Amino acid sequence: MKIRHATENDITNILQVHLVAFGENAGQEIYELVNAMFQDETAMPMHSFVAEENGKIVGHVLFSHIQVIGENEKIAAQILAPLAVLPTYQNQGIGRTLIKTGLEKLKELGITLVFVLGYPDYYSRFGFKTAGKRGFEAPHPILEKNADAWMVQALQEDAIEKNSGKIQCSTVLGQPQYWQE
Repeated sequence: MKIRHATENDITNILQVHLVAFGENAGQEIYELVNAMFQDETAMPMHSFVAEENGKIVGHVLFSHIQVIGENEKIAAQILAPLAVLPTYQNQGIGRTLIKTGLEKLKELGITLVFVLGYPDYYSRFGFKTAGKRGFEAPHPILEKNADAWMVQALQEDAIEKNSGKIQCSTVLGQPQYWQE
């Protein structure tokens, strides 16, 4: 398996991965989200990685620009959304490899914080911690039962302790429907 930066030529295959991975109903919504994010200038800089097996794209992760509106000066931050692996390739470590590779590349680029709204049991394996309890407010209210799903990871030392504030996502990802469960 090969992990690499996605190219414009990969977009059709990336969208298909999300459509299939998330199933019939949710897949269409995620397909439309990813397609719109690729065209959203407010999501830039964006970092898109694919997992390729024998020339076929089997997984994808997208990191996009966000702003942390707080007391401290502007920091470089990204949000991981979404991650998808084709069903026949799941449970083989592809998602894990995509996330780890993405985080390593973001760290090299000087990104300070990475956020995610996802399954706490899964994302905590990669060093993500509950964001709300650490002073980072999601773009839209998150139901109390899902509060632990709003997570953050520091890619620079003490970045969580030195920062706080409300997160502002790109125009597309900042829509309320993506923050409700």
